[in-house]
Formats: sequence, structure tokens, C-alpha cells
Amino acid sequence: MALNLCHVKRPRWFFRLAPAPVSTTTGCLNPSPTQPSLPPTPPPLVNEISGWRRAALWPLGLLLRWWGRSLRFETLPDDLRNYMKNDEPVAIVLWHNRLFLAAEIVRRFRVGRPAYALVSASQDGAWLTAFFALAQLRTVRGSSSRLGREAANALVETLRAGHDIGVTPDGPRGPCYEVKPGSVIVARRTRAPMVLVGAEFESAWRLRSWDRFYVPKPFSRVRMRCEVITADQLADRDAGVALLRARLLALNPDANAAVGAR
Repeated sequence: MALNLCHVKRPRWFFRLAPAPVSTTTGCLNPSPTQPSLPPTPPPLVNEISGWRRAALWPLGLLLRWWGRSLRFETLPDDLRNYMKNDEPVAIVLWHNRLFLAAEIVRRFRVGRPAYALVSASQDGAWLTAFFALAQLRTVRGSSSRLGREAANALVETLRAGHDIGVTPDGPRGPCYEVKPGSVIVARRTRAPMVLVGAEFESAWRLRSWDRFYVPKPFSRVRMRCEVITADQLADRDAGVALLRARLLALNPDANAAVGAR
């Protein structure tokens, strides 16, 4: 006689396995049958340049150092005093089209204080980071991408560690001579003064970029001016942004003229 298993009754002591407990505080970490788990978010990609590509930049780095040292800076005593303010770390602020002068400003005026610049995490930023390293400038990767908040925090920590940072308030893509509100965030959080750069070129080439980038001719004169904006002047963000733009325009006469011609 065959046994029909389909009609066998389960005894009353038959147990079922209970479902896995789900945390009330980390429920999203417990996958459920009705809600498939999502793949983890990959870490932000920061491109780097290494190997022969980095070595290929050495001649350009040496050229940049020689070029910068050939420039004849003319600085009045008050401007020189502001440039060489060394009682605390500062945010060095200059228009994007004056970036050619950045390494030489640090070398001549900020002795003993490494300067860090915020550079994009993209491949273009990787090339710029490698190039800056040859010019003895350091970088924090981030800009306006997903790393923006992390980069801002890194700049804050850089200032608190006693190092200078560089800021281009109209970079990286403009509009030219327009100050973005985010330019004052790090200085306001750290109460660091902002050292404003003014540069008037005796002779320079202009690139066909969005900001008409300045490339000063070797051995030419550059009239260097400088002002300091204190933390108290940045207490109100909007007023601080307006003040920063007004003073940068005043320190760079060609910028002031360009804005007036619009």
C-alpha cells in the first residue's frame, strides 16, 4: 500500500522559521524580499597623472619657474607688508586670469608657508595638479563636483593646520570678474583673512579663453598691489562678497575697465 504524502498532516509541534529581524535604526541595511538591495555607491573618482606623463611635465615646470623668476615685480611698502603678512594663515585671492603669477607670489612673499589650491577631480585637474606640483604648489581636489563639500572641509583643515590656500573667485569657468558666494565660505568658517592680489602688466599676451588669461612676457614689469580683508568684514556673507569684488576690481585696473565697458 503506497503512502500518499500529499495528505500527511503536520503535527501540532511543527515549527516555522521566523523571518530575519530587521533593525529599526538601520532598516535600509537589511534587504527584504520585496525591496531588492541597492549596490553601494562607488567612491568619487579622483584622476591622477603618473609615470612618463608626469615626467613629461618636468621641462614645462622648469620653464615656468624660470619664466616667473624673470618677472620684475614692483611693490610699494604697504602692498609688500600685506603680501608678507605671516602671523596667521591666509586665503590668497586673485582673479582666474592672473593665475600665472600664483607660484611666484608664494615663492617671493609667502616664504615658509605652503599654499594649497582647489583643483577639479577630473582628468584636466590631474594634469593641473601635476603641473602645480612642479611649480611647488599643492592642491586639494574637488571643485564643484560631488567632492565639493569634502574639498571645502579639506581647505578648512588646511588653514587650521597653518597653511595658506589659494582662491579664484571667478573660476573655474566664469563669468569673468564675477565673485561666487562660495568664495568666502572657507575664510568665514576659519576666520582667516583674505589677501587680495592686484596685478598690472607692463607687457603680456592674452589667451582666447573665457577670461582672456594673462601670460606676462619674460623680464617684463608687473605692478603688484595687495589689500587684506579681515574676518570681521566677512561676517555678513552678501556684504562680504560685494566687498571682495569691489576691492579686487579696484586693485586690477583693467578688470575695472572691462566691467565698466559692459
